[in-house]
Amino acid sequence: MGPFPSSKGNKYILVAVDYLSKWVEAKALPTNDARVVVKFLKSLFFRFGTPKAIISDRGAHFCNDQFSRVMAKYGVTHRLSIAYHPQTSGQVKVTNRGLKRILERTMAENRTLWSDKLEDALWAFRTIYKTSIDCTPYHLVYDKACHLPLELEHKAYWALKPYLVE
Repeated sequence: MGPFPSSKGNKYILVAVDYLSKWVEAKALPTNDARVVVKFLKSLFFRFGTPKAIISDRGAHFCNDQFSRVMAKYGVTHRLSIAYHPQTSGQVKVTNRGLKRILERTMAENRTLWSDKLEDALWAFRTIYKTSIDCTPYHLVYDKACHLPLELEHKAYWALKPYLVE
């Protein structure tokens, strides 16, 4: 997505969505050329494993020799979405729209702080209940419920309360 107003040198957001778990990964980047796209995808491969296929739009950063070589090296099938056919790229489009909406609402007046808010937006996407999978993406990926920092602090207080001297 982008270009956006420069935020700490970044103008683009590269988004990846796992169609099964609905897990969203995104990274703020200064450019959206093939080199940074390949680097981003390789980092995902090393964290989550290599997917069988990747579906992308027909952007130049996906349709080039460098990208094709990396997909072939890792044995990943690269499928291109069909223009104006939401069944192939609908999940990413919905995610992009949601990310933009969250970032717009959390930036207030200073629109150059969007890269600072990206992690918060991702947390929201990963921890919200999805009816299509009957749980949160976080739960599917980590096989446990996530605990928000406030919940953890509250539980820690009640666990320690008997030992606190007042």
